[in-house]
Amino acid sequence: MRIDSPDVEIVGAGITGISAALTLVNAGRRVRVHDARQVAGGASGRNGGFALRGGTMAYDKAREWLGPDNALEYWRLTEEYLDRLAALAGDALRRTGSLRIAADDEERDEIRAEYDALREDGIAAEWRTDVLGGRFPAAIFHPGDAAIQPARLVRRLAVRAADAGVEIVEHHRVASLDELEAPRVIVATDGYPSGLLGDLEGLIIPTRGQMIATVPIAETLFDCPHYGRHGFDYWQQLPDGRVTAGGFRDFAMDSEFTDSEETTPAIQDALELFVAELVGQPVPVAQRWAGIFGLVLDFLPVVGRVPGGERVWVAGGYSGHGNVLGFLCGDLVAKAILGDEHPLLDLFTPARLMHAA
Repeated sequence: MRIDSPDVEIVGAGITGISAALTLVNAGRRVRVHDARQVAGGASGRNGGFALRGGTMAYDKAREWLGPDNALEYWRLTEEYLDRLAALAGDALRRTGSLRIAADDEERDEIRAEYDALREDGIAAEWRTDVLGGRFPAAIFHPGDAAIQPARLVRRLAVRAADAGVEIVEHHRVASLDELEAPRVIVATDGYPSGLLGDLEGLIIPTRGQMIATVPIAETLFDCPHYGRHGFDYWQQLPDGRVTAGGFRDFAMDSEFTDSEETTPAIQDALELFVAELVGQPVPVAQRWAGIFGLVLDFLPVVGRVPGGERVWVAGGYSGHGNVLGFLCGDLVAKAILGDEHPLLDLFTPARLMHAA
């Protein structure tokens, strides 16, 4: 559906852009969304399928860095938005919980400190030991978390947005702001360089996440998303028996800060070996792929007006936790454009990246 004279144009039809579009159209704004590929064609359809409460930083560290009140408010906000997402997702989301695993004794002590902080603030969490038959020493089970089919979820939201009147223009790369006619623009490409952010360009660092998916195996070994080794390893088993696994970018950090979606032998081989160790035998790999996410060095999202003007806004920089944070931040940036700025946007301001550069 073609609309005339959009009020807001959004670059990026992933979880962030579609979330923002839904908020704006429901407030009566005319909205056009552009994507160089198609809905969920980028990281929103290429990730590990984890929908986690909380931000990227460990909760005890968030209390130190953000202050206890901000840390708790941030966590509760992600819980609220995960509930909202679950209400819209249908069968694209399963409330399985998740396991944050300690790979060794040192990491066990670290996640124990996080667990204690969570419990002190009344956040639901369970301490587990002897994880996966003793392979790992301990884990935090987060009962509210979920597993998702990310591309299906975003496409479902996009149908809802289109039905409400949002125009979605696929296979159109916006090369310049001059191509856009709306008085307000949201750049929602997370780690993909857009060329539209002025001095902010490149301060959300493009980072490659590589993944594999095996053929189905008969036994259910993993009943929820698992992640460990400070988030460098993550895996889950899908309802059809396939095991998906990602991470290991620390095996080749010099190559993984990139916007290239090509897979590399070093990391793919590490993933394949890791899954064989988890399962107890080699498992044929059916698919290999990569996606690009935006890394921010302080692990906070980047949401708000781009410094230097009034027209361009940005939401991104989820540091690998984009499924819930993208949905949340798309809504927050849209509400800010509507004049309703959430207090946490002071923490997420894009200007901080320029001050740190």
